[in-house]
Amino acid sequence: MLHHVLRHSRTALLASAIAAALAACQGADTGIGPSYSLDPYTGSPENIESLTAVIKSNPRDPNAYNVRGTAYGKAGKYQEALADFTTAIKIDPNFQRAYANRALVLRRMGRDNEALADYNRAIAIDPSYAPAYTARGNLYRRAGKLNLALADFDQAIRLNPSDPRAYHNRGLIKQARGDHQRAIEDFSTAIALNPNEPEPYNGRGVSRLALKDWKSALEDFNWAIEHNRNYAEAWANRGLALEQSGDKGKAAGAFNRAIALDPSNATARAGISRVGGGGLLRSRT
Repeated sequence: MLHHVLRHSRTALLASAIAAALAACQGADTGIGPSYSLDPYTGSPENIESLTAVIKSNPRDPNAYNVRGTAYGKAGKYQEALADFTTAIKIDPNFQRAYANRALVLRRMGRDNEALADYNRAIAIDPSYAPAYTARGNLYRRAGKLNLALADFDQAIRLNPSDPRAYHNRGLIKQARGDHQRAIEDFSTAIALNPNEPEPYNGRGVSRLALKDWKSALEDFNWAIEHNRNYAEAWANRGLALEQSGDKGKAAGAFNRAIALDPSNATARAGISRVGGGGLLRSRT
């Protein structure tokens, strides 16, 4: 009887852990904006200075302001970025990319309603502008409006079948609905189109966890970490996969690594309480 109770308790804990991993994956604000990532040089003071010189030479060129606004956004200077995108729009009211870029900055500032209005405007100007659908879809996804999000991702893929962000975000919708096999297909397509981004590996791994394919999930989390050694969520999920594979020592190491990177990571903290080894960052990861 005691063995049955303990086994039931472990099953319940596992279900809770996977649910937490799914929630964390759904909460990730990835894939919005013009691209997954930009060259780090984009937001450097030297690049911004050179772009400012271009603007001084061409003060009526909306593209110059749009490019500098992107650099400011990369540097985290959101007010300056907003000013540049707004100037670009004043010069050219039909500049859809400037609307979409301004929306991204507004989104990162927590001004979602204003961001939505800018995405709507970008799409109204150019209904074939796929990046705006992808970005607006992610905005809808984060707001829990999954039907609207799915429609936007489907449209983005129709317009540009080679955009990994649309597949990644559509995979998150399918994952949220428990359709893990089809989610895995979308994450796999995103990976095939851009194998250097960690998020689709993590997303696919989480769906594989839900399907209890521990070995494949572990491989995905390892790949996510290979592409970003500071990816706390992937370390925590790696811990889950290792735990279910029976290697509690390495699981503890992965959970501890996640906590070192993100002390608030609930998946890792719950994992440590199950496998032990809290407070000790092990090297066997």
